[in-house]
Order: sequence, then structure tokens, then C-alpha cells
Amino acid sequence: MELRQRIEELRRVIEHHNYCYYVLDAPEITDAEYDALMRELQSLEEAHPELITPDSPTQRVGGELLAAFATVEHPVPLLSLANAFTEEELLHFDRRVRDLAGAEKVEYVLELKIDGLAVALTYEGGTFVRGATRGDGYRGEDITANLKTIRSLPLHLRGEYPRVLEVRGEVFMPIEAYRSLNAAREERGEEPFANPRNAAAGSVRQLEPRIAASRSLDIFVYGIGISRGREFHTHSEALAYLQGAGFKVNRHYVLCQDIGEVLAAVRQWDPQRRRDLPYGIDGLVVKVNSLALQERLGTTAKSPRWAIAYKFPAEQMVTTVKDIIVSVGRTGVLTPTAVLEPVRLAGSTVGRAGLHNLDYIREKDIRLGDQVIVQKAGDVIPEVVAVLPERRTGKEREFEMPGRCPACGAEVVRLPGEAAYRCTGLACPAQLQESLFHFASRDAMAIDGLGPSLIKQLVKRGLVKSPADLYRLTRDDLLGLERMGEKSAANLLTAIEASKDKPWDRLLFGLGIRFVGSRVARILADHFPNLQALMAAGEEELKAIPEIGPKVAASIRRFFAEPQNQLVIKGLEEAGVNSGGKEEQGETRSQPLAGKAFVLTGTLAGFTRSEAKELLEGLGAQVQGSVSAKTDYVVVGANPGSKLDKARELGIPVLTEEEFEVMLAEWQSFGTSRL
Repeated sequence: MELRQRIEELRRVIEHHNYCYYVLDAPEITDAEYDALMRELQSLEEAHPELITPDSPTQRVGGELLAAFATVEHPVPLLSLANAFTEEELLHFDRRVRDLAGAEKVEYVLELKIDGLAVALTYEGGTFVRGATRGDGYRGEDITANLKTIRSLPLHLRGEYPRVLEVRGEVFMPIEAYRSLNAAREERGEEPFANPRNAAAGSVRQLEPRIAASRSLDIFVYGIGISRGREFHTHSEALAYLQGAGFKVNRHYVLCQDIGEVLAAVRQWDPQRRRDLPYGIDGLVVKVNSLALQERLGTTAKSPRWAIAYKFPAEQMVTTVKDIIVSVGRTGVLTPTAVLEPVRLAGSTVGRAGLHNLDYIREKDIRLGDQVIVQKAGDVIPEVVAVLPERRTGKEREFEMPGRCPACGAEVVRLPGEAAYRCTGLACPAQLQESLFHFASRDAMAIDGLGPSLIKQLVKRGLVKSPADLYRLTRDDLLGLERMGEKSAANLLTAIEASKDKPWDRLLFGLGIRFVGSRVARILADHFPNLQALMAAGEEELKAIPEIGPKVAASIRRFFAEPQNQLVIKGLEEAGVNSGGKEEQGETRSQPLAGKAFVLTGTLAGFTRSEAKELLEGLGAQVQGSVSAKTDYVVVGANPGSKLDKARELGIPVLTEEEFEVMLAEWQSFGTSRL
């Protein structure tokens, strides 16, 4: 057989067996026979790469990392559905539809609402060319490479097909695959996914398609967005076509002659039947069957008028609150969790339920020892619905948030107007990764190469327990880490060393003091000669500084009063990090733009928005978010928005990026000569 014919035959046979195995769940050959076919195809394509096509089975798993996800415009909006929670609301939906339909008979299709991620799949000439997330309904993200890894998704359609076909579907993770994935993540010390939907959504948005391929994702398709070259008259006809074209269509859909049949079908989906499914559902979807009537009914800004999602009432049980424990999140927020007497609920044993914050506990009046009603929100996340005060014995106790962090012992504070209690410890192990990432960020110490994955390794191995430990790292420490060679280690150590000489306001910002952003850090650095002087300042002295209000002053004093934070700062100073000592006493920075207000709009080619903002603020300017009569200059990049129109309307000087760069150089060298 000719080479090209053999390759085409292999592709056809392999895709046939993919369809039998992943869509029909009826394999016709053994795994060994399938692997032999795939190896032969891979071998032929490697020898003749010019014969590789995008829809070849070998192209399901791309080897290269994606730089980012491009934006995709949906040709027909991919809108979310309005919800119904009772049969009465379904009847109301039916009345609205029939009022608009007039004398026309209304049929409905009832489908399962798969708990996953909505996607749009585009086929041109029968070949899969693009897949996108729902996004905001009008624009989504291009996730083609990751969707190709789903074996039940056809790369080429079977039989006759339209010139262009856009199909809507739901990517999901089977329950067993979800449990296996979480077990493996917990074994590696990684955070488990909260539910199968989050796992599916996180998987299709991986920048490395091989990770998506390892996650056992699946997809059901449930409708057609556009079809050019073939006409459909009913939704049920479209579903039948999709099934024949090679798509996986959920077999539980039902064609109903009227709303009475819809309600009868809804009642068949009791909790036990839902639990028997190998995938999660969070309701049922009722759709008008006639596509012409769908067109007449139209949509609102948020949802179609011809469909509605019926959400199941949550299963509830009564249990006892044995304890309330507190965990510390990566941003320092303390979160209470109820430890419950274990109870079987919606197919699994529930022993804990999140309580969000103290206000939530007080609002529901949840006490230690209370009997409470619990349910799973969306059949997934356990929550306390209500307390049963009539069952109290008098031994129940109110819960109080701890005054010290359970992870590090630092003071816990709750600021006026906020619900959250926060740990103030700079070296708190629970929030260490997040604080180190902030410390190394561009606007703080700008340590190139110190990203989240590397920080995670440093923390996990105990090499870094506070920002000060970064300056004690050695070549040997780094070479023991994954993906860290001689050159990478040398570059990182050089970047860490260079960060010691950053202006001390960058260190101040990097400490992560609440309410102290980069601008406030500069104001403080201009007022105090060094960090030690700032640490010694009282609240009244701080409040006397322009732009430093009571809330900011209290936060600064609280931070520096914490002994743990004082030790970290001492370690940073001992390591040689500039805390003001490397600048002459009384030295003031040139502030040629003091009192001037700028607005940035559009995309700048030579700067990021934050870099331009930092340069201007370093020269004393204030960067505003909107144009007003008090704005002095508007800097315009590519694709500016309405701010440019506002500037022209008010007669405010407009600078192109080129003019901005020239003037920046002059301001930096000669002060205010151009102002």
C-alpha cells in the first residue's frame, strides 16, 4: 500500500477505535492492538513529517508549552441559563414560552446539566480547528491544544458535515478520576481541588497540554451554535446529528410533548439516581425543541428565553458541631471550620463544613455543641444551613477567634469595617509562599527568576522560612532543586545580591504591610531617613504625614510592634539589604513632577503600565485612574479608551509614548524645564 494511503488508513482506524472506546464505551480491540496501530502511525509520521495533519490522532497531545491563551470572539453568544428551583417556577417558564408561541404546540427537551466547564468547538470542513471557554459569554479563551487531549472529542467529523459547525459542550472530570487526582495531589503535599468542576476547569486552562492530557477529562456536547451548510429544525434533530457525527451526547435526554411530561421526567431524578451517575450533575436543563421558536423567543442580556436550568433541592441532614477549628490561608486570613459528627450526605460522609468568618458564625448563632442542619451546596460543598436552638441543653459555648495565629503565634487583628481576621506575622509558615512572592515581585525587590514554583520548593525543603533567608541561600542549596542548573543558580544568586541595593522604599513595600503600597512606601521613605527611624515613629507622627491616615498609621505601628517581624527585619539588615543606611542622611530625591497629575491610557510599547506608573511616581507625580479637570497630562498608547476623548474635551495636554519618553528623559536630567 502507498505510504500516504497507509497513514490515512491508520488514522481512520485509530479514530474509529477511539470513538468505540471513549464515546460508545464498546471497545472492539485490545489495548495492545490499539497501541501497535498508534506506534506504527507515529513511526511513519516521524519519518515523513510533511504528511502530518492537524487532525491526526498523534496530534492530540502537544509537546510545547503555551505562552498564553488568545481571546476568541463567540459568533453567537454563549450565555448562561436562568435558574428554576421549584416545579412552580418551571410552570411559570412554560407559561411565558406559550404566551409568546401563541397557538403553536411547544415541545421540550430535558437534559442533564453536567457540572463542568462550558466550551465552544469550531469545525471547518469537518476538522476541529478551535475550542474556547465561555468566558463572559461573548469572548472566551482559546484552549484548542488542551481540548485536543480529550479522546472523546472528535478531531474530524464522521459522515456528511456542514462547511462550518460550532458545537457547544461541557468538559467534565469523572468522579473516580477526580478522586484519584486529589489523592495523588495530597500525597505530593499539594492542595486538592475543591470539586470535580474546579478540577476540570483548572485542567483545561493549563499552559502545558500534557498536564491536561493526564487528567482523564471527558466531554458531552449539548447543542449547536452555528451551522453553515446544513439546516436543523429541532434541538432533538441536532442532538441526533451530533451523535452520528462522532460526538459524545449524554444518553439521558428526553423529548417531552408538554410541560407535564417535563415535570414527570424531573421527578425521576431522585438523589439516589443522581449519585449513581459516574459524573457530577447540578440540575436539569429544559429547552424548547423548535429552533424557529427559539429564534423568536430570543435572549435577554444574560440568558436565553427558550431554556432554563432546574436546580435540585439540596439534601439535608442534622448533625452536631463537635468543635470549630481555625486555619490560616496563604494571605494570612483566618478561616473557621466546623468539625461535625460525621453524617452521610449526598453520597459521601461529611465531617466538616466551612464557616467563612466570625460574622457568619454570629449571624447564624452557631455554637460549640449545637445541633445543626447541613447540606451540600450544589451537591458538592458542605455548609451549615441553620441551627436548631430548640435542641440546646445549656452546655453549648460561643466561639471566639484566637488572639494569636495558630500557625505562628503572631498577633491576630481585625480592622474596622472588615470581616476577616488576619495574622500579622511576616514569617508565618501558612502565608510564607505568598509573602515571598510579593517580596520578590517587580515593584518590590525585583528578584528575577524567583517565581512561585521555585519559592514552593524552597519553603517545602525548609531552606527559606522568612524573606531574610533568601540572602543566605548558597549555590549548593539551589543545585539540589528541580530544574535548577549551574547557570540558573548563578543568575538567581546574582539577582538576590543585586536586590540588596534597591532603594529602601522597595524593601518597605516588599514587607507586605497592609495598606502600604508602592506609593505610600515612597512617601514614607521620603519622610524618614531609614527603616529604623520609621519603626520608631509613633501613630501621631505617622498621621501627620500627608496621605497617611489613621488606618494606615495603625497598620504600620501594629506591624512593627510584632516581635516576629522585628527579627525578620534585623535579619535583612544583617544580610546587607538597604534599609536606608546606604543613603546619606538628609538626602532628598529629585521631585520635578511634584504636584503634577498624570493619567495613562492604552497599551504602551516600551513600558508596562506599572513601570510607567513607577517612573512617574519616582519623580513625584501622582498617577490617577480617571481624567478630571485636575489632570495635568494624559499619556496615550495604542488602542486608547474613553480617557483620550475626555482629555480632548477638557483641553488637557496629551502625550504620545514617544513624547512621553523624551520628556521623561528631560525631567530626569533637568528637573522641570518642560513643565
